[in-house]
Amino acid sequence: MLTGMITFYACENRKAPTDADGRPLIVKTGTIDCDLVETTPVVFKDKVYRFEYVRPRYWNNPTGDSYFRFVDHKTGEKTDSFAKGFHLGSAYVYNDSVYVTAVDIWDGERVFIFTSGDLKNWNRRLAFELPGYGIFNTSMTKAENKFVLMFEIGKPEALSGVRFTALFATSPDLLEWEILSPDHNYAKDRYTAPHCLRYLDGWYYNFFLEAHNGYEMRVVRSKDLIQWEPSPLNPVLKVSAEDKQIAHESLPDTLIQRIAEAENRNNSDLDFCEYNGQLVINYSWGNQRGAEFLAEAVYEGTMEQFLRGWFPE
Repeated sequence: MLTGMITFYACENRKAPTDADGRPLIVKTGTIDCDLVETTPVVFKDKVYRFEYVRPRYWNNPTGDSYFRFVDHKTGEKTDSFAKGFHLGSAYVYNDSVYVTAVDIWDGERVFIFTSGDLKNWNRRLAFELPGYGIFNTSMTKAENKFVLMFEIGKPEALSGVRFTALFATSPDLLEWEILSPDHNYAKDRYTAPHCLRYLDGWYYNFFLEAHNGYEMRVVRSKDLIQWEPSPLNPVLKVSAEDKQIAHESLPDTLIQRIAEAENRNNSDLDFCEYNGQLVINYSWGNQRGAEFLAEAVYEGTMEQFLRGWFPE
């Protein structure tokens, strides 16, 4: 117990790592797979797993359909697949259960939630349906006494403005969901594809994709999901040579060649979890037109340090 307390104290008081410009220091460790984009690293029962949305055209998917799975971060062992035919999943852990939010159709009207206590047996239910909407990515977080779901829309144009835009829903119990009014959004004036939502000490942090010098991950924060403050240190992630490092030597030579020859104008779909005082980060790189790769990075600090670090006092 004493050792655990000392470790926790050391992690909490270790100086937050920054780069030469004072930005939280994200160290890219390289590409781990091809044809994967939407993934979520999570901690479940004291293990790090990577949730993966496997698309039909994934290089090692012989099923001809999409599905979800979890991968043990340490061993690479994969769970059985589930949610055949569903898309754009995102994972969230609360207490002893895993929740995966997803859509049944790209640009569709319904959001579903899959729930499991063992990563083997899954229950599915409809969270909400919004006729006339076009829904894509989702991300969930807990804020005080409620859960908040950020969901990406591309229509109706009156609500989305310039595709793509974040809207929000809340729930007291992960069962009943209330869609917040349309002024709870980010942002209708330009391309701001949302991907990752976090909450800390009264602030919501939205990590989103902006079309700038290709595509870059940026972060804004808000206390009410209406008025947003951009980080003065943006971007969070942008294209660099480190994206093409090979992190998994077990990748076939054909994929390694694809990585070396690929056009890279995009760092997107960032998501992360904290484990043993550091962040495990996943993100996608490629050309945003079908050539896409999954990479990993680390931040040698806590979630709190990372979030606060983008908004220095």
